Amino acid sequence: MKKIHVFLTTLGVLAVTAIVIVALVMANNVNNQDRFSVTGSGTVYAKADIANIEIGLRTGTKKTAVEATTDSTTKMNDIIAELKKLEVDEKDIKTSGYNLNPVYNWTNDRGQELIGYEVNQNVSLKIRDLGRIGDIIAKTTEKGANQIGNINFTIDDEYELKNQARELAIEKAKEKATMIAEQSGMKLGKIKSVYENSDLPQTPIYYSNAKMDAAVGMGGGVASPEIQSGQNEIRVEVTLMYEVK
Repeated sequence: MKKIHVFLTTLGVLAVTAIVIVALVMANNVNNQDRFSVTGSGTVYAKADIANIEIGLRTGTKKTAVEATTDSTTKMNDIIAELKKLEVDEKDIKTSGYNLNPVYNWTNDRGQELIGYEVNQNVSLKIRDLGRIGDIIAKTTEKGANQIGNINFTIDDEYELKNQARELAIEKAKEKATMIAEQSGMKLGKIKSVYENSDLPQTPIYYSNAKMDAAVGMGGGVASPEIQSGQNEIRVEVTLMYEVK
């Protein structure tokens, strides 16, 4: 009798559990059916106040690794010293690449032959005074920089701008939800959840090496190129999840 009682009790527990699970699944399905989501985006524009730029040098082929390293070190030290004269803060200068590479030549008679070494060295700059960009390009080129590019403009503190963009996004999402509800005859309830996507891709502004070659010429004084920062776009996208009555 005890075994039968235990069996019946266990069967009862399993039955109750199954009912609860089915009820939860059905409730979840009902909840999903009684939800309506809409997305809105808000965009604000502001003038950039930070310029990021890559400045580097590539030595010619030297007979030994020591010669290549010495040449690169001497020129880069001069470049760094010039940047500091132009009031670029030391914390805004960061080495982004350093490569010492062997250089080979191939001939049918000898095959691959080592002819020397070269160094590629680059620094990333954060320029806070945008009026100095042209001078920085010109002066560092005079000191030996021959690889300059990847200029992009950013905003140092985007917090308030993102708040403005978010407010616009929510306003547009609500307007869209109201319009859709009126057109479809749907009745909206409370907003149940909000999802924000502010990590939207932005197109950086580039200053190519080809343009740099044309700007610096082949010797003598280097003219300061004119760089335009334009405006940056701050965009926030939000999705509102409404309860449907």
